[in-house]
Amino acid sequence: MDEIDQAKIELIMSLRRQGIRDKRVLNAIERIPREGFINASFRKQAYEDHALPIECGQTISQPFIVAYMTEQLHVTDRMKVLEVGTGSGYQAAVLSRLCRRVYTIERYRTLLRDAVKRFEELHLHNITAKVGDGAEGWTEQAPFDRIIVTAAAPSVPLKLVEQLKVGGLMIVPVGAPGGRGEQNLVRIERTEEGVQREELMPVRFVPLVEGVARES
Repeated sequence: MDEIDQAKIELIMSLRRQGIRDKRVLNAIERIPREGFINASFRKQAYEDHALPIECGQTISQPFIVAYMTEQLHVTDRMKVLEVGTGSGYQAAVLSRLCRRVYTIERYRTLLRDAVKRFEELHLHNITAKVGDGAEGWTEQAPFDRIIVTAAAPSVPLKLVEQLKVGGLMIVPVGAPGGRGEQNLVRIERTEEGVQREELMPVRFVPLVEGVARES
């Protein structure tokens, strides 16, 4: 057993100790090679439970946060899921093992190109990705059973709520970006009457920025 395999086992055990119980989520994290979604210089840290830097000043979330957000979505294999903020592609890859199809939006062309390449290398054929403004969602493919937002919005994005099916769930960090204030992970359920909101836990995410990024 090499160092990567040992580190992966230790991570899964750590996630269990931290309360992750969904075996499908744990299996998905075990099957997706996190080391393939980060810079080679961080390979030895791939299965440590903390965030790591990626291109364009963004981060790949710590494994616990990925596992927790995924578990709180209650995804099944017949669902259509929207992800806002592709980043490295790791969260989308994990979701792809759990649902029928993932639609993912990224504002940085560089990040999206690299993520799509990783999806192809891993033969994850149920992920559809595009460059776009995540705050606008993906109206052509709406409504969605689930939506996951991997950047902090100042308030719950109403345009995304409108793209949820009745009975659908959205997980989104809400609050001030970076270290300038409190952020909380929020679960939204769309109902016939409106929405139900549940505060889950404090978090720290990069900000959800409108528009498509200008890259040199």
